[in-house]
Amino acid sequence: MPRGLSEESTPEEVFNGSPRGLLLFRAVEQLLATPTPAAVRATKSQVTFRAQRGFAYLWRPGRYVRSSVPAVLSIALPRLVESPRFKEVAHPSPGVWMHHLELNTVDELDGEVLDWLREARANAG
Repeated sequence: MPRGLSEESTPEEVFNGSPRGLLLFRAVEQLLATPTPAAVRATKSQVTFRAQRGFAYLWRPGRYVRSSVPAVLSIALPRLVESPRFKEVAHPSPGVWMHHLELNTVDELDGEVLDWLREARANAG
């Protein structure tokens, strides 16, 4: 019986067929390792980084649309951040702005992204 979208998976399954995507997952995981590692939960469609609730989501767009981008990092922030780095920003609920950042290389995970991730993590408890 195939797994549903909400059933547990592994990051390796999420990025199956995308070694660059898996490498990007490992780099984000390492960024979020201090001061304490973020909880990681994978479903069939994405990897979620959690505190009391999810604050960052990494997924492979090529599984759903025609794309050569190995990973998208979606960061849930309590405010709108205007940056040309974001492919798209959505406002799914009051107090939550979802910022979608296409990632091609580990070098894109710089201090600015780390600041956004830290803010998102602090906001998620």
